[in-house]
Amino acid sequence: MEKIRTYLQGGLSGTELKVIALVLMVLDHIHYFFGFTGVIPEWFSMLGRLSAPLFLFCLVEGFTHTHNRKNYFLKVYLISIFMNGLLFFMQFAKVLNRPDGFIPLNGMMTAFVLLMVMYQGLDWIKEKRWLRGFAALILPIVWPIIGGMLSNLFPQLATPLGLAAYTVLPIWNSNSDAQLSIMVIGILLYVFRKHRKLQVCAFSGFTFLYYFVYFGHILSGLPDFAWSQMFVQYYEWYGVFAGLLMLCYNGQRGSGHQKFFYVFYPAHIYLFYALSWGLYLLMH
Repeated sequence: MEKIRTYLQGGLSGTELKVIALVLMVLDHIHYFFGFTGVIPEWFSMLGRLSAPLFLFCLVEGFTHTHNRKNYFLKVYLISIFMNGLLFFMQFAKVLNRPDGFIPLNGMMTAFVLLMVMYQGLDWIKEKRWLRGFAALILPIVWPIIGGMLSNLFPQLATPLGLAAYTVLPIWNSNSDAQLSIMVIGILLYVFRKHRKLQVCAFSGFTFLYYFVYFGHILSGLPDFAWSQMFVQYYEWYGVFAGLLMLCYNGQRGSGHQKFFYVFYPAHIYLFYALSWGLYLLMH
C-alpha cells in the first residue's frame, strides 16, 4: 500500500508506464498465442486492451523529447521492416505457418513508423513548411489507396508493391495493430500532448465513441447481438481506461532501458509463436 500511495503522490515515469504497458501486452499475447488451449482466461486480453494506448502515449512523449528524432525513427523503422517482411512471406508465401494456419499479425511497429512521420509533418506545418508538412501528414493515409490503384493498373507490380507496403513503405491497413482508428488515437495524443487533461479527454472520448458506440451500433444489426456482449466479447473499448494511467504520468523519462524495449517486442512475439507451435503439435 505504501508503494501505491507513493505512486499516487509522485506519479509514474515514462519507464514505469512502459513496463505496465509491456506486462499488459504480454498478458494479451499469452491469450492471443495460446487461446487455442482453452485454458487462458479472457481477462488476459481484457487487461491487454490498455497496452496499445499506453505505448502510443509513450511514443508521443519519446518523439517529443528525444534529442535525435532520426535515430529514434530509424530504430523503430528497421524493426518494422524486419517483422513486416517476415509477416509478408508468412501471409502470402505460406512460410512458417503454424499447422492450423495461424500466424502472428502483430504490427504496432507499423503504427509507430507511420505516426512518427505524421508527427513530423504536424511540426513542419506548425513551422509553416507547408509542402513537406502536408506531404508527411497526408501520404501515410492515402498510400494504401495509391498502392491499390497502381496494382490494378499495372498487375505486374502487385507483388513488389505488396512487399513494399509491408516493409519499406508500410501501410496502415496491413494489420489490425495499424488500423485507421489507431492512427487517429495516435494523432489526438500528439496534438493535445501539452494539455494532459484535454489529451486524455480526447483519447477517451474517441475510444469510447468508436469502439463502443459505433461498433455497438454496427453489431446491433446481428440477430443474436446483445449489448452485454460489449463487456465480454467486443471489449476493445476497454482501452479507454488507459487514460487513468496517462493522468498519472509525472513527465519524467525514468531509467530508460530503451534497448530492452526494442529487443523485447519482436523477441517475445516469435518466442510465443514457437512455443505455441510446439504446444499445438503436442495437443494434436
